[in-house]
Amino acid sequence: MSAPAFEEIDPVSDCDCLGCVRWRRLAPRPSSARPAGRPTARGAVVMAAAASAVLGAVSPAAALTSAPPRHAASYRPGAPATDEGPASPQGTAVPLHGPGGSPARPQAKTPATTRTAIINRAKLWTSAKVPYSTTAFWSDGYRQDCSGYVSMAWGLLSNEWTGSLGQFAVKITKEELQPGDILLFHNPADPQGGSHVVIFGGWTDHTHTAYTAYEQTPPHTRRQSTPYAYWNNSGKYLPYRYKGVTAGSAGAEPEAAPVPFPGTSYFGPGANNKYVTMLGEMLVTRGGGSYYAKGPGPVWGEADRRATQAFQKAQGWTGPAADGLPGPRTWELLVTGGGKDIASGAASPGGVPAFPGKQYFRAGADNAHVTRLGRQLVKKGFGRFYATGPGPRWSEADRRAVEAFQRAQGWRGGTADGYPGPETWRRLFA
Repeated sequence: MSAPAFEEIDPVSDCDCLGCVRWRRLAPRPSSARPAGRPTARGAVVMAAAASAVLGAVSPAAALTSAPPRHAASYRPGAPATDEGPASPQGTAVPLHGPGGSPARPQAKTPATTRTAIINRAKLWTSAKVPYSTTAFWSDGYRQDCSGYVSMAWGLLSNEWTGSLGQFAVKITKEELQPGDILLFHNPADPQGGSHVVIFGGWTDHTHTAYTAYEQTPPHTRRQSTPYAYWNNSGKYLPYRYKGVTAGSAGAEPEAAPVPFPGTSYFGPGANNKYVTMLGEMLVTRGGGSYYAKGPGPVWGEADRRATQAFQKAQGWTGPAADGLPGPRTWELLVTGGGKDIASGAASPGGVPAFPGKQYFRAGADNAHVTRLGRQLVKKGFGRFYATGPGPRWSEADRRAVEAFQRAQGWRGGTADGYPGPETWRRLFA
């Protein structure tokens, strides 16, 4: 076995972490014949032994003979994620350090918290874009890696790692997942080889094939829609629930309260306000997109009236109750997601099938609308992107085919992003 290579690095003289404080007490003072500020060989051994004794990570011998972790370069702070997936910082469980570097006083092992508090704490790091690091500690005292992030969101009084987070939680099933739970992959044979943990923020649609994930990964904390259970090693991620979640705190990711009905005067001929836009956007997500040639927008139009009427009729209402003008009950069903959607087979003038909504075309989507979209793209001459299919599961082939169709309409930039909207759907099926 080849001897490991070492690089002498001047220690930070005022660092007050436990290891450096211990080393300064034990290390011999430099002789006059040796430049100051650089530890002697014996000092390096003492420093490694002291650090291992404080952190309980490895023996003094192992501290000098262990080879660097596999793919160590990919774990540098701020290093971008590689094709192999996000880095999986492991380290060891260490005391929580505040901004001053002093260990926190011992408290309850699993402090009580709520799901709302967990998600709100997770959002603090996403807003701050906390840089990824296996060794640095953020101002709140938590290590800036994936397990330090979960330790922070759960409010633990220590920085844990993927091998120890399980002791603070209980295993649950996929069906039991709620915001604030985690998806954990710990590889005991090679902790650095794939181990990772993310915070579950809620399902993105009714198919439960994708969810909002909060995670700490290079280059910084992020929040994004993620296929269940993860982009890679999907079958190895296990759902866990923090033991300290208080009773009665179950629920969805914190959301703004439903917007109350503004009044009938905000809708109808001549209306021009934000509530008309809001109404149209809600109608599109409920299956009314095919009624809009463009928009929705703030100016009330016939498209708004027809889409509203279609939603009212979907509830079984007739006569004045389905006049195309929203009232308190129509608005309540739209803002809360209640009632029935506009039938997917409904068509606007010209025989165009109703646009089902953007939520059916995204990463992880698996439904009949994707198949219908793909077949129409093939029919329109954009089938060269499909090696097989089309099929019900949304894929890169679908996105590229949609993008090509959008570009054929003369659209560019964000208008040609490969994801169908009401106007893309209308032109495709016209």
